[in-house]
Amino acid sequence: MVRGLYTAYTGMRNEQKRLDIISNNLANSATAGYKKQSVSNRAFQDVLAIKIRDGSDAYIDRPVGTMNLGVKIGEEYTDYGQGSIRHTEGTYDLALSGQGFFKVRYVDKQGNESFKYTRDGSFTITRDGYITDANGNRLQGRGGDVVIPPDSLTVAIGKSGVITADGTVVDTLALTDFEDYDYLKKFGDNMYEPVEGATEKACTATVEQGYIEQSNVNVVSEMVSMIAVTRAYEANSKVIKTMDTMMDKAVNSVGRLG
Repeated sequence: MVRGLYTAYTGMRNEQKRLDIISNNLANSATAGYKKQSVSNRAFQDVLAIKIRDGSDAYIDRPVGTMNLGVKIGEEYTDYGQGSIRHTEGTYDLALSGQGFFKVRYVDKQGNESFKYTRDGSFTITRDGYITDANGNRLQGRGGDVVIPPDSLTVAIGKSGVITADGTVVDTLALTDFEDYDYLKKFGDNMYEPVEGATEKACTATVEQGYIEQSNVNVVSEMVSMIAVTRAYEANSKVIKTMDTMMDKAVNSVGRLG
């Protein structure tokens, strides 16, 4: 019975984690460039059950078979699939069609600088002419921070990332891609950072000016998954209640009859 309680508990804990991920996906379904997360399940490693000192078997220890102690989270991963592209007509709204990331310069509270990567192309321009994201992180070009002359009347960004202001080339976007996305981790604020072992490669994505890439979350699919997870959670909860009732009767009723 105690083993049954533990097995049901692992099921509830597993479904709670899945529910947290689904809820986060739904909360970011309208976030530009957001990539949904998913999780896999796997069982704990099977253990061998052995019958010990059983008088009916001449007190010889014999294997009974294997048993499993429950389920656990296997792997949490990100789906980097392309999201739909929405037309906005914004000069500094950029979308990537294909694989790759925008590169931005991030400065933490201690003043330490590092480069982060994002698919969120909803950029704006500052009074000084810097193109930044919603948090003030500066968009990077091959020459560093992208700066547009403040008196520019027209700014165009071509599909290859070439930036022109009033017909004059200013810079080219430092678009970046990676050999293996398993070496990227979520940093926060819709950004990613490479971990040790990450290898950059040439970006083949094209830039669409005046467009924004939407989240790749399918709201209907996530809602269906949420219902399934909720039902699985409730089923495990009922198992625990049943086990608790059985243990109560075993201790208070069967024990009293003895």
